Amino acid sequence: MKNKIVLAYSGGLDTSVILHWLKKEYNSDIIACIVDVGQQEDFELIKKRALNVGAKKVYVIDAKEEFVRDYIFKVLKANAVYEGKYLLGTSIARPLIAKKVVEVAKKEKAKILAHGATGKGNDQVRFELAFKCLYPEAKIIAPWRIWDLKSREDEVNYAKKYKIPVPITKEKPYSSDANLWHISYEGGILENLKNEPDESMFNLTVSPKLAPDEPEIIELIFNQGIPVQLKLKEGILTLKKDGGTKIIQTLNKIGGRNAIGRVDLVENRLVGIKSRGVYEAPAATILYFAHKEIEHLTLDRETFHYKEHISLEYAKLVYNGEWFTTKREALDKLIDETQKYVSGKVVLKLYKGNIIVVSRESKNSLYNFDLASFDRESKGILEYNQKDAEGFINLFGLQYKISSIVKNKQA
Repeated sequence: MKNKIVLAYSGGLDTSVILHWLKKEYNSDIIACIVDVGQQEDFELIKKRALNVGAKKVYVIDAKEEFVRDYIFKVLKANAVYEGKYLLGTSIARPLIAKKVVEVAKKEKAKILAHGATGKGNDQVRFELAFKCLYPEAKIIAPWRIWDLKSREDEVNYAKKYKIPVPITKEKPYSSDANLWHISYEGGILENLKNEPDESMFNLTVSPKLAPDEPEIIELIFNQGIPVQLKLKEGILTLKKDGGTKIIQTLNKIGGRNAIGRVDLVENRLVGIKSRGVYEAPAATILYFAHKEIEHLTLDRETFHYKEHISLEYAKLVYNGEWFTTKREALDKLIDETQKYVSGKVVLKLYKGNIIVVSRESKNSLYNFDLASFDRESKGILEYNQKDAEGFINLFGLQYKISSIVKNKQA
């Protein structure tokens, strides 16, 4: 009986060549696993392509709602942003794809897993750490690290030689990856930092100069850190009725037409290389912004400040592929505790690449008008006596006063 290899398959040149190469080199049955995380492709066509290339069996798995529920909403509640800009679109999808590959492998009783990530990037780490956590007894094959092909040109020549049925077109001047949460662009002309991205590259967003001259108003309602309702001039979408996929797709459309969500970043890859990535993430940008506005309203100062540290750690964890770890599970529990009171409504104005707060409100708001106002004195249980500030400042500043005296004596 032949060995079975389960391949994370996308249907492009890389994974199609890899599928054929694996079958030839290992004399094995190749099972292609295609995971729909919102990339909006013709999955029937991709399935047929895999079978034509030589796959013994093909799985097409719709994982969009799972992606939203168990992955996207977790990074959203964490406010996880890598290096201040990257909203983790590719990073957060990889563990889910790896999970589905493992589920197929266990169902098929296959002990070999394969992926198409290169030896220079982060995705090899994300796939393989997930594989090791979920299926430690499986063998992992990463063709880009072991085969003789070194470039896209080599792949094209290989595809022509073996008549692999993939469209061989003029090479795009960059590579891209898409899902519900974003589209990424890297490589090619973008590797030269002097090159501004060409406007024709973008798929989700328009340039600010082409965005409408009138702002668009939207309303988002959160419950315990999760967006449960989106109100537009066209109507209302709810998480319960319409699902998270619909809400995110709608926000991508709305944000995109208002030039929201473009990022150009030189980031630090896990493998030690700096690389440039250009991203489109309209829905992610809007949801992160809105969620944090509710947190500003409902979290006390010390919790808010500490959570900012947790957000950085969570982003690094996701970026590095450490999703299926005890550390992530523990951080989720801490984050969920902070989200118990992060409920409320925020009204936003979208205008030519900008997100502007119109209003925000919450039944759990810690903002007190009487306390905050300079025009009135608060009374009752929240009475604020301005004279108390003098003693507080004296105690708070005592350490600095002592230090200054000592330094002046030494001088």
